[in-house]
Amino acid sequence: MSAKYWTVEFDALIHIKVFAGFFWNEIGPRFLLTPETVGVVPMRKIVLIACLGLALLGCGRPTNPGEAEQHYETRGVVRGFSPDRSTIEIQHENIPGFMPSMTMPFVAREAKEIADLRTGDAIAFRMAVTQKDFWIENVKKIRREDVDVAEPKRTAPVSTEHDARLKEGDEMPPFSLTNQNGERISLDTFRGQAFLLTFVFTRCPVPNFCPRMSNNFEELQSAIKTDSGTLAKTRLLSVTLDPNYDTPKVLSDYAAFHHADPKIWTFATGDEKDIDSLTRAFSVYRQTEGGTISHGLATALINRDGRIEKIWRGNAWTPAEVTEAIQGETK
Repeated sequence: MSAKYWTVEFDALIHIKVFAGFFWNEIGPRFLLTPETVGVVPMRKIVLIACLGLALLGCGRPTNPGEAEQHYETRGVVRGFSPDRSTIEIQHENIPGFMPSMTMPFVAREAKEIADLRTGDAIAFRMAVTQKDFWIENVKKIRREDVDVAEPKRTAPVSTEHDARLKEGDEMPPFSLTNQNGERISLDTFRGQAFLLTFVFTRCPVPNFCPRMSNNFEELQSAIKTDSGTLAKTRLLSVTLDPNYDTPKVLSDYAAFHHADPKIWTFATGDEKDIDSLTRAFSVYRQTEGGTISHGLATALINRDGRIEKIWRGNAWTPAEVTEAIQGETK
């Protein structure tokens, strides 16, 4: 193997030093960076990063190829529920080797296990993780003093006329962001063509959150390329939830990992206030916790006139149903 490709692979490890979750899908061969980093990282640092990256890969993926799931026993405090109680929001303890303490939504494998829970309940549960999914099971109530998480700080509610929650039928608000090539983009960039918008961040460690959104978009991109009708004119926009880390260069590498065609699929970052404006508009929760980001999910279809046709909340949507919605878009 040439020196250039050794450097490329080690540079990939630099990107996974915090969480292995970024590479839940086919680690290694698919993620190749440009050779411009040759000689930038000292050899001792490369070796250290390589060891750290390999150790994290061992924690984040099954060591036995035949093993379908990884399990983590943990505890937490219930912080809320979705309106239909299909998901439960839990502030969980630090999970060594996998995830720091944070507040995030979970799906219970057995809905009856969370049926009688209330906000504020302390629980013990098992977290199950595969390469493509993530859920909780064996949920049991425990004493609050047995859970090692601090009570969240009270923050002022964010609610202004400008940041009112968007609904289907509303006009898409204007935005100004920077794409993976360092170019400015705005709502006018997509004017005259339908586009699908979602929120992700490149270091997301949970396989059925950001990685699923990006995998879904990759599948949609393939469908767009093979279509000759309405779908063929649709564009994709992934907006980062982590603008401080996800620079245009990082997004460019992430786009390459997902085989993104820049003519179809745009990744965007921006100032904190610009990202906040969009996340608030779509009611997407976003907060830095324990070195990563706790967040919600929303994906929206905006028609060619700049009006919101459909909003999918959470991660349950499929490329097939989005494709159907795009093809049924009012002309």
